[in-house]
Amino acid sequence: MAHFAEIDENNTVIQVIVVNNEDISEGIEEETGIKFCQDLLGGEWKQTSYNSNFRTRFAQPDGSYDPAADEFVEPQPFPSWTLDDNNMWQPPTPRPEDGNYYGWDEESLSWLLIGKREDAILVAVDGEIVNP
Repeated sequence: MAHFAEIDENNTVIQVIVVNNEDISEGIEEETGIKFCQDLLGGEWKQTSYNSNFRTRFAQPDGSYDPAADEFVEPQPFPSWTLDDNNMWQPPTPRPEDGNYYGWDEESLSWLLIGKREDAILVAVDGEIVNP
């Protein structure tokens, strides 16, 4: 199975679809897949990798495609966050790195403590207890 993202004139991802390998088995997968999508649905298409093997990350609706970097960009998580040079969204203030769990609060533009590390539930992985 191959995945293809439809992008609009602003390079915003509209939708992502799955194309059966039988429909694109001849020739170069991306070229034949794009042609298949265009013939079926019209529009502009780019192949995307579910495993992020190419174009950096899997395309998501409301995300975007950066043609200069030839990669997909995740949707902006909050209005105050900005893209860095690696097309990763960054908050106005870094998340605290004290081992606790935080969630972003857009109204106050700050990180709110949502759980302390010592309160985390212990989890067994391969027979060993780990603290997530």
